[in-house]
Amino acid sequence: MKRFNLVLTIFLFVFFACAKEEINADNGSKTIAGITTENYPHVDGSTSTKPVNALIACKLLGLPYLWIPGIVGEWSVWFDYDQIPSSEAQQWGDFFHERIKVSQTHGAFMNLIDGNAEIILTHRTISPDEQAHAAEVGVTLIETSVAQDGFVFVVNKDNPVQSLTVQQVQDIYTGRITNWQQVGGNNETIKPYVRPRNSGSEEIMRSLVMEGRETADLSEIKQIASMAGVFPEIIHEPNSMCYTFNYYKEMQVRVPDEQVPRIAINGIFPDETSIRNRTYPFIAEVHVAIRSDLDRNSMAYKMYEWLQTDAGKAVIAESGYLPLEIPGSGTKAITSPGIKIYPHSVTDGFYITGLVHPAQLTLMDASGRLVLSKQVIDNEYVHANFLQKGIYIVGLLTGKDKIRVKIMKK
Repeated sequence: MKRFNLVLTIFLFVFFACAKEEINADNGSKTIAGITTENYPHVDGSTSTKPVNALIACKLLGLPYLWIPGIVGEWSVWFDYDQIPSSEAQQWGDFFHERIKVSQTHGAFMNLIDGNAEIILTHRTISPDEQAHAAEVGVTLIETSVAQDGFVFVVNKDNPVQSLTVQQVQDIYTGRITNWQQVGGNNETIKPYVRPRNSGSEEIMRSLVMEGRETADLSEIKQIASMAGVFPEIIHEPNSMCYTFNYYKEMQVRVPDEQVPRIAINGIFPDETSIRNRTYPFIAEVHVAIRSDLDRNSMAYKMYEWLQTDAGKAVIAESGYLPLEIPGSGTKAITSPGIKIYPHSVTDGFYITGLVHPAQLTLMDASGRLVLSKQVIDNEYVHANFLQKGIYIVGLLTGKDKIRVKIMKK
């Protein structure tokens, strides 16, 4: 039976000084050597990562691009027909439809697990349902954060409420607060909307905002099938409330706050500054995910590495996303001494307990190669059956400090 042993040594270190140790690709390269339309990876993703996936392809293949509105009002990146030979337009169109899929979050994860995609970008990590499917077929994933975004709440433009606390949001969705008057608004019944299970925004809502709390009876709460559908529903129902991603609202559907206003949380409004410096309470991260058995010489793996380089971050920024930059430097005492990382007594994995907020987990082998990166919550079980025997370094970024723990797989 394989098990982990913990070496009882914990190190604190400056995050910025060590972040690039997790990157193997050349930070100066603006493209990936040898990449072509023939060997371009099969990419998939969520609705909210459609523009960045398309922009990555344009940048890596040297295509001119522009932003265009879609048939449902969602803006996205597409190659510029007017700047390429007309004889090549059909060829490029076929390439994008074949290699750059938008199966939405759940579909993208299922495609990755089932081998129908090589690399995906989504607004969340794997869900419990997807993890169960992956376990059934013997697949594990590597998930790495590459960008940050705000998870925002929107209300009708005639609603006088401009700010809610985290507790008030939770109480609205658990049914403890049912009237806008209870939070400084009109004497009207609150109509909170939700998204379907396994959608990117719904799973983020449950993990990041609700923190495991169960929502009120869903039979009485309207479920909105698509991300785009949130905005007409909010516009037409004066007492409604729902959630979305800041990037999707500002860059894709481009609905101004004059029509569908965002509200502040704990008095902090979600804008570029508060999201970049992470003072806004609900920060959602964009993740790139691959299968752990992906060939390290494949273009998909090279893309995975490239997205973590300065060149990759520049493309992420050009798409409108904020590249992942977690503030905090210097060495200080551990602020959460109750955090523990310990192995499961039977299975190939370990638990993390004592987290007050979601944290970023990294796992590196003895050579410094990154083998796993994902966001974790308190008491989460981390699957590690794909690891070979040897020593690994578990890194846990809790906000300002990063805890490092050596583990050994026997």
